[in-house]
Amino acid sequence: MRVVVIGSGIAGASCAYHLARRGVSVVVVDDARPGVATDAGAGIVSSWASADEAVFALAAPASAYYPELVAALAEDTAEPTSYSVVGFLVTDPDPAALGEVQRRAAARAAQHPAAGTVSLLDPPQAGELFPPLDPGLAAVHVSGGARVDGRQLRAAQIDAARRRGAELRTGTAVPSAEGVRVDGEPLGADAVVVAAGAWSGELAAALGAQLPVAPQRGQITHLGLGDDHDTASWPTVSPHGTGHYLLAFPGGRVVVGATRETGSGFDHRVTAAGQLEVLDHALTVAPGLCDATFLETRVGFRPATPDGLPVLGPLPDHPRVVLATGFGHLGLTLAPLAGALVAATVLGETPLVDVRPYGPERFATAG
Repeated sequence: MRVVVIGSGIAGASCAYHLARRGVSVVVVDDARPGVATDAGAGIVSSWASADEAVFALAAPASAYYPELVAALAEDTAEPTSYSVVGFLVTDPDPAALGEVQRRAAARAAQHPAAGTVSLLDPPQAGELFPPLDPGLAAVHVSGGARVDGRQLRAAQIDAARRRGAELRTGTAVPSAEGVRVDGEPLGADAVVVAAGAWSGELAAALGAQLPVAPQRGQITHLGLGDDHDTASWPTVSPHGTGHYLLAFPGGRVVVGATRETGSGFDHRVTAAGQLEVLDHALTVAPGLCDATFLETRVGFRPATPDGLPVLGPLPDHPRVVLATGFGHLGLTLAPLAGALVAATVLGETPLVDVRPYGPERFATAG
């Protein structure tokens, strides 16, 4: 069996790795466009406090899947994944709001051991874990929360897939009735996986299908505190209800973000308003970062859907074309497991998680 995977972001890389690990002949094609969400992303892998039940249904098993994936990758590549369980803080100046978050996360943790323990921290305790935090902020702590660098995880999966026999090609791929055309030349395939992120709708349109996946620009800023700050074990931080976050990596690097700019199109710029939004939220929650060095701002286009859920499964009328896209701001949480689920679908197996609620046909019936 030969499968062509279009796109080598986190979803395409995961799907290619899981297929190659099963002995499938895999060709990964990517045209290296600027703004791929994976290249910009730095992810919080902790779904346990989410108030969105529809998202949590997939995010919970996806969060729990990471240790299994990391262990498998360690057998196939020496590339680091960057995945680390460091804990997760939810902050809010309102004690009542924090109490609700604690109750929800604790109920989830009782059903999902991967969440670890849930506790309410007073401001000194929260500040001990994340020193730049506003000294007046209490937080809910979820010990099973983790973080990951999108670029490193993608590189690990691609290298592992290559070592398992996958072929990597640079070019513009478009699905066709015969399989795929790469830079206009036909490439036969028994199945095609469209994992092209925010560009997936364009590829579905080549087959006459309507797929409402649109780019949502995210601007993510990296700050430096210097090597004398031991940031490797700092927990990730999510200010409750804002959609923003802070997370740290070794070497004094702290990542703050991110904007969610619906309707941005493929405008690959750092904007003044976006930079202001990111820094304003970050420094309000963590004023201890005010003297940090500005390192860079990355821009990525998240593949967003109207209902906020991913798109997984075959295209209606084109059963050999399977989609793995639409992850929005949760790509680094959802896509590694989604790649495994789509690989199982391609092979005609029953996925460990039911992907039918995420099928593309839901948009056709909704219209």
